[in-house]
Amino acid sequence: MKRVRHPNVVLFMGAVTRAPNLSIVTEFLPRGSLYRLLHRPNNQLDERRRLRMAFDAARGMNYLHNCTPMIVHRDLKSPNLLVDKNWVVKVCDFGLSRMKHSTFLSSRSTAGTAEWMAPEVLRNEPSDEKCDVYSFGVILWELSTLQQPWGGMNPMQVVGAVGFQHRRLNIPNDMDPAIADIIRNCWQTDPKLRPTFAEIMAALKPLQKPVTGPQVPRPSAALRNGREKVQLSQEAEHQAG
Repeated sequence: MKRVRHPNVVLFMGAVTRAPNLSIVTEFLPRGSLYRLLHRPNNQLDERRRLRMAFDAARGMNYLHNCTPMIVHRDLKSPNLLVDKNWVVKVCDFGLSRMKHSTFLSSRSTAGTAEWMAPEVLRNEPSDEKCDVYSFGVILWELSTLQQPWGGMNPMQVVGAVGFQHRRLNIPNDMDPAIADIIRNCWQTDPKLRPTFAEIMAALKPLQKPVTGPQVPRPSAALRNGREKVQLSQEAEHQAG
């Protein structure tokens, strides 16, 4: 945590290493967790702000995945995304994180929160950084629907449904098709088919502001090719300007 520096990752300030009060000190984010903001009764987050929050989370995760060695979060969920006074979202809580030194992670422990976890992790199979991408898909679904993932099911039921029955959260018919495409790509059963966070950012960027003129290419096409995706988002910005 000490070497991690990014505006969308919670800043490490120090640590108490003398027992019994072992603790980590970080910056304070007054608005609390994204989970609390999304699921409170008087939620007033408009769609534009929620899309910005999704972009912030993707940006923070893209940074972690591009560290050397790569940092894989492994417990990415809306309670682990904190919000500052300016509504900026920052990734926190690396208690389950692992350094990726080779193809798969150095730990296979199935700790985490089932509602957000990738099927391969729920099955206790080897996993790589793409497990975080699956979790981000659940967060984007939360931001879009304002619903709790797998509400009414206990963790063991979620493990069975997602890990072994290949079920996914229901995507409402009235969801923006571009957002729905990103979510579906994040939830691919084969981790290799899931996009990187750089590709997710490129898909989300054209959706950040109203676009006038020719229709922006749908992000699903961009997800097939990272280079093409970045080009599409740049074109969208040009059209917006």
